Amino acid sequence: MKIAVTYEKETGNVFQHFGKTQFFKIYTIENGKIVSSEVIDNGGNGHHDLPPYLKSLGVETIILGNRGQGAVDAIAASGLKEYPGITGSADDAAELFAKGELKPNFFAKCDHHGEHHHE
Repeated sequence: MKIAVTYEKETGNVFQHFGKTQFFKIYTIENGKIVSSEVIDNGGNGHHDLPPYLKSLGVETIILGNRGQGAVDAIAASGLKEYPGITGSADDAAELFAKGELKPNFFAKCDHHGEHHHE
């Protein structure tokens, strides 16, 4: 299984604004263990195009910080599973996910942007 974590290269942490994510760390998990990982860029995509882009790479689940309603809708429409509201180390989050111990916070939202997320 492949998962993607919104990634802040400078700190190694989960990036907190999904729609402005420049990098993802992609992890391959087998039998509850991370067997490989790589950092990729966002493919030039933003907000609504990120979920289909990740899906095209074989990603099944995304771990992220906050997201606006447009991202919530785009993630759901793409068929990706999401684990929102995650903070701290991307590697730690992926390890917890692999063990089945990561707890999402579905109340984590970006709501300070006004109306530009809506179409």
